[in-house]
Amino acid sequence: MQLVNYETVDQYIAVITLNRPGAANALSSAMLTDLENCIQKIRDDEEIRCVVITASGEKAFCAGADLKERRTMNDEDVVAAVQRISRVCDSIEKIDVPVIAAINGVAFGGGLEIALACDLRVAANHVKLGLTETSLAIIPGAGGTQRLPRLIGVGQAKLLIYTAKTVSAEDALAIGLIERSVAASFLQDEAISIARKITKNGPIAMKQAKKAINQGIDLPIDKALQLEHASYVKLIPTKDRKEGLLAFQEKRKPDYQGN
Repeated sequence: MQLVNYETVDQYIAVITLNRPGAANALSSAMLTDLENCIQKIRDDEEIRCVVITASGEKAFCAGADLKERRTMNDEDVVAAVQRISRVCDSIEKIDVPVIAAINGVAFGGGLEIALACDLRVAANHVKLGLTETSLAIIPGAGGTQRLPRLIGVGQAKLLIYTAKTVSAEDALAIGLIERSVAASFLQDEAISIARKITKNGPIAMKQAKKAINQGIDLPIDKALQLEHASYVKLIPTKDRKEGLLAFQEKRKPDYQGN
């Protein structure tokens, strides 16, 4: 069985589906290999303008590391496994087009860390989310202690990590952990709808906007503004920018080609 499925929608949208529903889509070594291969496909496909990451079933988006597999490992193997999940999360974050997590079920530990590495998070309204590692006498090791406070603030992040508590989609929306909460039956449609809106815009502009936001957020404001300006300047000579102006003048939808 393929542990991670890959398909394209409307030519420009890549949909990655975690596919171990019987194991709560836990991150086994084999699944991580499939996920790495999917990320490489996206990097190799210049047509892709947006990515959606979701999972099979309604029970789990991803319950985190495969603890059954983890129990068979020695200390060195555990460290290597955690580092591998971290590298996968980093690879997701570094995809140069927008990435949407469509969270169809519970997202705990490494599962939530995957969602945190995405640009946007849309969750079914029945889901629970949390970084629960401290209940297992460990800490989030795939970026959770760094990405979560950057997203929801230091205090809220400490509350979730220190208590290992899980939150509902409603509470996650209230604290900014997710950007949308919808009925499970509408989750895929909502994620694809957002992706379609993204892909209608200039693809080079999307990449530069993501770069400016992600790289600028930790810089002093003067340096961040310089980064923004440099990203803007790169768009001036593009054919897409000229197409956008022409389409506005002619009162039609632009046809962006990514050049």
